[in-house]
Amino acid sequence: MPVETRSIRDRSAIGRFPTVTLGFGDDTEEEKEEPEKDKENGCRRWWHKACLSCGPKPEHTEVTETEVTGIDDVDTEGGSTDEKPGDDDSKPNELLLNVQSIDLMKSKSGQNRTKHHTTLYQSENFIIRRGQTFQMWINLSRPFNPDSDELHLDFKTGPLPAVAKGTHVIIPLVKELEGSRWQAAVVKQEGKRLMLSVNSPPTAVIGRYQLTVETTCEHGQAISKHDPTNDVYMLFNPWCEGDPVYMHSEDERQEYVLNDVGPIYYGTENQIGKRTWNYGQFEDGILATCLFILEKSRTPPSGWEDPVNVVRIISAMINSPNDDGVLEGNWSGDYSGGISPTLWSGSVEILQNYKNDGSPVKYGQCWVFAGVVTTVLRCLGIPCRTVTNFASAHDTDISLTTDEYLDENLEPLDHLNADSIWNFHVWNDCWMARPDLPQGYGGWQAVDATPQETSQGIFRCGPASLTAILYGQVFLKHDTPFVFAEVNSDKIYWQKNNDGTFSQIFSEKKIVGHKISTKAVGSDERHDITHLYKHPEGSEEERIAVETACKYGSKAEACSAPTAQDVSLKVSLDGEGPEMGKDAELNIKLQNSSAEHRKITLHSQVAVMYYTGVHKATVKKDKTDVDLQPNEEKMLEWTLYYKDYKDQLIDQAALMLTISGRVKETKQILVTQFDFRLRSPDLIIKPIGKAVVGEKMAVEISFTNPLPQVLKAVIFHVEGTGLLPARKIKYGDIGSHASVSLTEHFVPTLTGMRKLLASLDCKQLTQVLGESNILVGEKNNAAP
Repeated sequence: MPVETRSIRDRSAIGRFPTVTLGFGDDTEEEKEEPEKDKENGCRRWWHKACLSCGPKPEHTEVTETEVTGIDDVDTEGGSTDEKPGDDDSKPNELLLNVQSIDLMKSKSGQNRTKHHTTLYQSENFIIRRGQTFQMWINLSRPFNPDSDELHLDFKTGPLPAVAKGTHVIIPLVKELEGSRWQAAVVKQEGKRLMLSVNSPPTAVIGRYQLTVETTCEHGQAISKHDPTNDVYMLFNPWCEGDPVYMHSEDERQEYVLNDVGPIYYGTENQIGKRTWNYGQFEDGILATCLFILEKSRTPPSGWEDPVNVVRIISAMINSPNDDGVLEGNWSGDYSGGISPTLWSGSVEILQNYKNDGSPVKYGQCWVFAGVVTTVLRCLGIPCRTVTNFASAHDTDISLTTDEYLDENLEPLDHLNADSIWNFHVWNDCWMARPDLPQGYGGWQAVDATPQETSQGIFRCGPASLTAILYGQVFLKHDTPFVFAEVNSDKIYWQKNNDGTFSQIFSEKKIVGHKISTKAVGSDERHDITHLYKHPEGSEEERIAVETACKYGSKAEACSAPTAQDVSLKVSLDGEGPEMGKDAELNIKLQNSSAEHRKITLHSQVAVMYYTGVHKATVKKDKTDVDLQPNEEKMLEWTLYYKDYKDQLIDQAALMLTISGRVKETKQILVTQFDFRLRSPDLIIKPIGKAVVGEKMAVEISFTNPLPQVLKAVIFHVEGTGLLPARKIKYGDIGSHASVSLTEHFVPTLTGMRKLLASLDCKQLTQVLGESNILVGEKNNAAP
């Protein structure tokens, strides 16, 4: 057969598999054996000419056909081509040990998928996890004789399977299974049927394997024909102690591998909102799409045994800049070429569209990228959770600080201010051992698919050990400096001097990385995991971590610059914060800790922001003079009126108040920034009728417009795993302060507690969300 030759560019592991060594000659190992096969087949070709009935059989309805690869005892000596076998000779195919059929016992409720924890996959494919045994039946043309017959299984994956790469696996029959290796043993024989117990190692390559069976007897060899319905889907195994993704706690495995829905947090640290995301990793076709994504990465399947490599691939492939991956990011506010990121409420529709079209889906932002990553990693068997970091820094120059440049008059120099602090940023944690790092750095690893900065030339981030981040050990891979800066960088203010240089005038040490949040195990409550990323703010341990990290940054001197101060400034809000459509009120606290009088001039401005920290428009500016008596604390009220912001809001209804000032007596600089958002109303979902599998029911979705203006071209989006697929409803306009409701009908398909998710989107109002728990019962088929 012809040998397929791949270019070095296509096969390069640069930036993807730093721990895998590729031998370019190994992949053609099997092809080099072809000439021997041709020599062996010379005798078969003669025999087919002599006996037409013994040639290749036409296709028929058998489950598994057999290919004859060699026949013994054909005498070709003497040079006579007219000699024919005697009439009493048996047909050669009948003398071979042929495979008639293969039964993988792949029922969703069968013992294989139950023991491998794959019953939730809505697929009839054979889905198992590595490092565990499974059983299968083989039906032969005659009873198997262990004294004279031989049998082995062939597993092949990838475009060029090779034994040396672990992508072509020959599984021998042994008397008893031993250890963590590819082996098979006969556990039962019933006439022509054999039951095998097959074992795989916990480091097997994951993916889709083609299965064939090869038999040998005294009359020759036979190989069963490949049947795609018997392909084996091999996943990572968090239940297997030998697998790097092994997770000890069953409750955590249920949450981080098997749970298919959960909240994603957004907003600001003082106004945390949540939206429920349908991960849907078990929906029909999602596993095939996840493997399609791996294949489209054009990385060697031999590297898919290592979860570090697989996570790195997925981080790159969920975004689109380098690989035409799953999602195209868009932070412009104009989503006319696709779907607004706020309208998505799950991963299934996104992944289905990508698989069907083969081109990036429009559009995504950080929570969408993170939601899809959770779906893909959980589907492949890697424990994963969605994580939100509030006040998340974006360091663009590897300084490990967030730098703000000001001119001589303390006005921002926008052309220099590339760093930013996002109101929130969403990424993922995944669980695995890290044998590529020193001992002690396994466990949770941060991974981020939002395309922010490149890593080894490709937009991706992680996996970065949370332990390394906690202690500021930013020299450990992958992309630890970037994640450290997101959660624990100091904000440094630089003022331009007359000679064009810059001097550090102020630093804020506690404004980045707050209330890092994820879903709690076993409930929908918010779980704060800030302590896994950083020590308590201001503690000696936290400062040591910052100083350790900064030594490896491009502005090492900035971290230790002291700034004396006796006047402090703090901004806060009451309760849950301001509501959309109303005036926003904040509190500014000034405190003089000295025994002397202080006079301060404060400059304030509020701007509408993209949640990424990018400025859109300034909507209000103020200047205030404040007198502070010795040791006095003073509260100032600050108000933003609805009329000032109503025509400027975008996406997350995010705003930023910036206050800067100078103490007249000491020349002390005061600078702070405070993020807040305007809370959107909720959608109210009310089930109508009893929820039963196979029976029609309905829900009523109601909403009240909080704005004193008409909402134009309103779109509702509804979906729920086991309830109804994603559905978009173009509602039209909703009047000022008007209340509306709509009813949606559907037929539940799965039993148990299910979540129905709904969202509303329009130009004037976004992030309007709702959810409802619906308990679906089994259908009563008893006759009345």
